[in-house]
Amino acid sequence: MSLDEVTISRAIIARYSNKLTDNLKLDAAVVGGGPAGLVCAWRLALKGRKVALFERKLSVGGGMWGGGMMFNEIVVQAEAKPILDELGVPSVEFEPGYFTADAVTCMSTLTSKACLAGAAVFNLISVEDVMVREDRVTGLVINWSAVEMGGLHVDPLVLAASWVVEATGHATEVMAVIQRKVDQKLLTPSGRLEGERSMWAERAETDTLKNTKEAFPGVIVAGMSANATFGSYRMGPVFGGMLLSGEKAARIIDERLG
Repeated sequence: MSLDEVTISRAIIARYSNKLTDNLKLDAAVVGGGPAGLVCAWRLALKGRKVALFERKLSVGGGMWGGGMMFNEIVVQAEAKPILDELGVPSVEFEPGYFTADAVTCMSTLTSKACLAGAAVFNLISVEDVMVREDRVTGLVINWSAVEMGGLHVDPLVLAASWVVEATGHATEVMAVIQRKVDQKLLTPSGRLEGERSMWAERAETDTLKNTKEAFPGVIVAGMSANATFGSYRMGPVFGGMLLSGEKAARIIDERLG
C-alpha cells in the first residue's frame, strides 16, 4: 500500500488529542515514572481506576534503568520479590534475602504491564503547578517539558484528579511547588519538606514504606519522594522499598476512593 505523510501526521495528532482529552479528569494522577510511580499506576489500573502517569523525560523508569553506577542489575529484598514474580521478571538469589534482577527487564516489563492494564502514560510533560481548592490539591497544571527547558512563556493546561501521587524522586517536585506557592503547612513534623538524608539502605527501605502516606491533603508521597518529604535516608540501588511503596500508595488511594 502507499503511505501518505499527512495521514500519518493526522493519525498521531488525532489519537494523542483523544487520549489527552480522555485523561483530563482522573481518579489518580501519578507524577514521576520511576518504579514507585509505575507500580502505583499499574495497581490502580488493575483495580479499574482511571489513572494517568506524567513523566518529564523521554523515557519512564527513573534510576532503575542504570542499576548501580550503570551496572544494570538491581537488588530486591525478599519482601518485595513477590512483585517481581507477579510481573514475571526473573530473579536470582545472590545471598539469603538478596535477589538480583536485570534492570532493563524489570523496567520494561513493569512499564508494559502498567500500560496494558489501562494506565495512560504521558512522557515529555512536566508538572509546573497544582490546583488547590478548599485547602486540598484537586488537580495538576501541566506543560511540555521542552517549554520548561527552553524557558518559553507558554501557558499550561490543567487536569483534575481526586488524588495525586508525588513520585518524582529526590527532587520532590510536586511537594516543592506546594511548599513554595500554597499558604498552608505540609503534613510533616515541621510543616515543611524535611529533606533527604544520606545513604543508609536498611533504614531507608523501612522508612520508605512508613513514609508512603498523605503529605498534603490530596497528595500521597511514594518512593524516594516519601523519604525526602519526611526526612529519611536514601537507599541506593536496592529497589524493594520502591516497589512496595508504589503498591502501598495505590492501596491507600483505592481505599480512599471507596
